[in-house]
Amino acid sequence: MTLATTRELVAGAVNDKRAVLAFNVITLEHAEGIVAGVERANAQALLQVSENAVHFHGGQLAPILAACARLGVASTAPIAIHLDHFQDLALAERAMDQAAELGVSSIMIDASNLGYAQNVQRTLALAQRAHDLGLWVEAELGTIGGKDGAHTPGVRTDPGDARDFVRETSVDGLAVAVGSSHAMATQDARLDLDLIGTLAAKLPVPLVLHGSSGVDDSTLTSAIRAGIRKVNVGTALNVAFTREIRRFLQLNPEITDPRTYLAEGREAVARAVAHLCVVVDPEHQNGPMQ
Repeated sequence: MTLATTRELVAGAVNDKRAVLAFNVITLEHAEGIVAGVERANAQALLQVSENAVHFHGGQLAPILAACARLGVASTAPIAIHLDHFQDLALAERAMDQAAELGVSSIMIDASNLGYAQNVQRTLALAQRAHDLGLWVEAELGTIGGKDGAHTPGVRTDPGDARDFVRETSVDGLAVAVGSSHAMATQDARLDLDLIGTLAAKLPVPLVLHGSSGVDDSTLTSAIRAGIRKVNVGTALNVAFTREIRRFLQLNPEITDPRTYLAEGREAVARAVAHLCVVVDPEHQNGPMQ
């Protein structure tokens, strides 16, 4: 297969009133596990590489993104490549310039740490450049931050501000603060489903849920019914990956070959991904293959 594009996968989710999953890739084992899980569930997904992941790889974009692209091309499932949470201006510009050769079809410009006017200015400038290069653009309004902060009303995305922000920046998708938090290892986030519904009704672009690892299956399904169309997942995969490697090494302390325990972690990622694929789109899945 050829790589899918974020634009077409999100458009399909919007048309079918479901959500497309976007899984964060840190290592090759993450990418391999994600693709395996998506295939088992007869699903489709985005492989997304964050700015932090690029820094982990010494600031080099090509190695991990090229690996994701090769895996996507070889996969039987529709796979697209996305750049997640890019805040560094120079790195974002470099990433966009290399996007076509690396199979990337979208970028999330994250200027949410700035004030509203600065967020608009930075997002608009980068979105214009991204659109000129044919990229689908996501941005963020509100604070999807730490566990405590994102549960206070003051950091939620305001519907009126969101409508103005989308109009002023021409972005294609919007990450909204509705109660989820990044890096949650427990599923006790309290989403504001009414706010999601209001935002979905007011905005002409699809809504993106970050911090989905902290959301239980039932609430995630409700959020999709309310209007979420792209669901980002990162921490849940890391939890599964690390837990399985830790368990394996505790049972096999003599093992030194990393292939043995990394394979266990990779398989744990695949199982977590297959499960989530069915959760977000139960009516369109045949269920995880054994």
